[in-house]
Amino acid sequence: MFDRLPIIALCSALLFGCTQETAKQETTNTPKEIHKTLAISAIVEHPSLDDIRRGVIAGLAEQGYQEGKNLTVNFQSAQGNMATAGQIAKQFSADSPDAIVAISTPSAQTIAAATQSIPIIYTAVSDPVAAKLIDDKGIATQSNITGLSSELPLEPQIKLFQKVKPEAKRIGFVYSSGEMNSVSLKERLKVELPKYGMALVDIPINRSSDVAAATRALSGRADLIYTSLDNNVASAMEAMVGVANELKIPVIASDEFSVRRGATAALGVNDFDFGLTTAKLVAKSLDGTPANQIKPEVMNTLTLYVSPKNAQNQGVSLSDELIKTGMNTDTTPSKAEQKPSEQTANQKTLIDK
Repeated sequence: MFDRLPIIALCSALLFGCTQETAKQETTNTPKEIHKTLAISAIVEHPSLDDIRRGVIAGLAEQGYQEGKNLTVNFQSAQGNMATAGQIAKQFSADSPDAIVAISTPSAQTIAAATQSIPIIYTAVSDPVAAKLIDDKGIATQSNITGLSSELPLEPQIKLFQKVKPEAKRIGFVYSSGEMNSVSLKERLKVELPKYGMALVDIPINRSSDVAAATRALSGRADLIYTSLDNNVASAMEAMVGVANELKIPVIASDEFSVRRGATAALGVNDFDFGLTTAKLVAKSLDGTPANQIKPEVMNTLTLYVSPKNAQNQGVSLSDELIKTGMNTDTTPSKAEQKPSEQTANQKTLIDK
């Protein structure tokens, strides 16, 4: 479906032997002469989305748009409330900023419904087609929409399940029934898991406060829990982890911070890098390029994150090979916390492996 979209990078050099190249991008730290206003909306605040937002701001500075100098940024979080998200969208439409960055599928959908004139750059959207932001040919459904998505290939994820817990046959999946990206993923899992002799045990939720009970409902029914880019689950990751530790069920996620918050492992994009790449699309818009002339893109550079400590808490032991292949979050700080020299060293190590 996305083969016509420009792919920013290919999948999983770390775990499954694909080669990965990092293209050097021309950037400038010289501020642009004209002042711009940027609105940013997120459905909720949690470490993954927060790191994407930090990446956007840092990336815009590299492109010559520096917050507090020639760029005014208005960030608003809906705190997980769709009614609030709608209010934010209406306010942004009335404010008429030069561009709007919509972080997450629910935010992108509400912003798109509120304006067809202000440029919208979506990010942290895993299935923009299901969200009706673009069509199946990669064309935006509105002339003011473009963005960066991260539909993760399922095969590497399922192979990770097998490496973490080879005997796992029942895959638990707690998901938000109101998040289109999660519903779409559930349907894909139902199709793909049986090809590997596995079955999906899905538990729908409506809010983040449901996560603990939903996870407990998997007791005796699931051998492993998978979660991917669901904002309600991400907001309550500690609650899921607490129950999973008690039940001794490993949690596999698709973002770095879920592992730092207790999951056993994750295979996904680096959130800060995702923000940096999003910033390049935003900068084009702020430079005056119409949104319908900025092609929507997909970023599928996958990094493996592992935590031997969390794995032990959840009743499994990670192989030495898996630990060496990935980034050990028990010993390595996040990219946003690292010095530039440390980032380069860690990236080289991951690519070489």
